[in-house]
Amino acid sequence: MKAGDKKLIQIAVAGCGYWGPNLIRNFRYLSDCKVHTVCDLKDNRLAHMKELYPEVETTKEFDQVVQNPAIDAVVVATPVRFHFEMAKAILQAGKHVFIEKPMASSVAECKELIKLAERQNLTIMLGHTFIYSPPVRKIKEIIDNGDIGEIQYISSRRLNLGLFQTDINVAWDLAPHDISIILYILGRPPESVNCQGKAHVNPKIEDVTNMTLNFENGGFAIVQSSWLDPNKVREMTFVGSKRMLLYNDLEPIEKIKIYDKRVETPPHYDTFAEFHYSYHYGDMYAPYIKQYEPLRVECQEFLDSIKTGSKPLTGGLEGLHVVQILEASSKSLKNDGARVKIDPLDQMEFFIKNEWQAIVAGA
Repeated sequence: MKAGDKKLIQIAVAGCGYWGPNLIRNFRYLSDCKVHTVCDLKDNRLAHMKELYPEVETTKEFDQVVQNPAIDAVVVATPVRFHFEMAKAILQAGKHVFIEKPMASSVAECKELIKLAERQNLTIMLGHTFIYSPPVRKIKEIIDNGDIGEIQYISSRRLNLGLFQTDINVAWDLAPHDISIILYILGRPPESVNCQGKAHVNPKIEDVTNMTLNFENGGFAIVQSSWLDPNKVREMTFVGSKRMLLYNDLEPIEKIKIYDKRVETPPHYDTFAEFHYSYHYGDMYAPYIKQYEPLRVECQEFLDSIKTGSKPLTGGLEGLHVVQILEASSKSLKNDGARVKIDPLDQMEFFIKNEWQAIVAGA
């Protein structure tokens, strides 16, 4: 499908287990697309989708989806180990692709997908849903306006009992949400990563991890992930030089609370006896946030990118940055939490475009 085409965008969804049905429901709601086909290996899942949406075609054969000329774009909502091969086949077939997080299993795979999408002039988008959520958008607005001052550190906790994965550890499963939020709000990647963890249930797969992202200006973020906790926790704390902000995604209404609290160091002193910290305790307030379903906004962003040819907010480069951090965390885990440097990827988009131009020029 070409940018600017006004016909309905025909969507296929590969994978209708845990998250796929939510994507199907939201794409069906949008007026400028049609869910053409749903693909899954399990007959009972396909039967359930057919019962809910009789007009949607179903298949167990992914090749049928890729080879169907009527389908413009494919959503990949399968386990991570299938993301790269499926997305590559979709792009090679000339179709746009939406990939659930994380983008792929390695930085090398992400780079290959980005290059392929660029060469084919196709949209590649990542399912970093929280970037489209009202609370996260509000937090970015608050921080960009300087309302809580300079960010000193960020602490994130994403904990629950299960769902245990068999092909990735808990950092790869849960941390992409927090990492994508941190990168979106700060607008820059970290310099290095430290990660420690432990495997309790499956001896080869960590079910508890603690990751530290170290940034250029001395700031840092802590990302704690667990499948082995009695309570479901979805919290992020942003500590600024002026105020502190708490984001609790499980709160039904007041998801963001801003605390007028800070610690002030005396500007000058002559002796240790004159040195006293000043603790400021002010009010707490919860800003109003208009609620909407982030996934619907995310799905619309994908369609708009296809129609206009514009880059989505959570495109391939954003997915690559997240996987780069996850890959570094895995290296750190294997080395008892040693610091692993992050190579800058700021020139990635420039490299892709120039490489493609060089290929065209030499054709």
